Amino acid sequence: MPGAADALSGARPFVDRCDAGQRLAGVLSPLRGQDVLVLGIARGGVPVAAQIARSLGSELDVLVARKIGVPFQPELALGAVTADGDRFTNLALLRELKLSTWLLRVLADEQRAEARLSEERLRGRRRPPRITGRTVIVVDDGLATGATMRAALRSVHRGGPSRVVAAAPVVARPTAQALRGEAVEVVCILEPSRFFAVGLYYEHFEPVSDDAVRELLAEGIRSVRVDA
Repeated sequence: MPGAADALSGARPFVDRCDAGQRLAGVLSPLRGQDVLVLGIARGGVPVAAQIARSLGSELDVLVARKIGVPFQPELALGAVTADGDRFTNLALLRELKLSTWLLRVLADEQRAEARLSEERLRGRRRPPRITGRTVIVVDDGLATGATMRAALRSVHRGGPSRVVAAAPVVARPTAQALRGEAVEVVCILEPSRFFAVGLYYEHFEPVSDDAVRELLAEGIRSVRVDA
């Protein structure tokens, strides 16, 4: 029986995050000229978001969301939480594993603290961007379960945007359908029914460093000021 690597053994759909971002930007081009804020989910979503912001001439910023892993299986997402405390929880998984809400709260608090530290490192002394009344595009490099995206979207919605779009180069079909069922616009290039690890859709999928994120954010600020 072929595995994930065999199923994607040919040319990968995306060269790297920049290529994926440029392709997403083409789909989002009707938003050019509008009051748009592009938020990249740290860290892998930021290089994708940077290409979109550059193409649309829009403000770029970062949003930190941390996965809440199951204690005995950290790669399995019990949910996710943002730096400001907005949280998504997979309630079905919580019940299936018979985990207590107390344990969930402890795990979420740990990840929220990490998210706050990460956001401080990446944003520095800059104030958070204005969300109220704007079109906000929340970007990641791929969505499997979509836990971090859901937490991020809850944070954004609380800010009172006029429109919210979840964008990623590749999104598992069940995740895309669930997000659309929650009245979220989903923009993607690929929506496979059989979803493999996000990195398998890229030829190059190296980790993104804090320094790389800070550099992209600085470039985005300079670009917006020049265009203004």
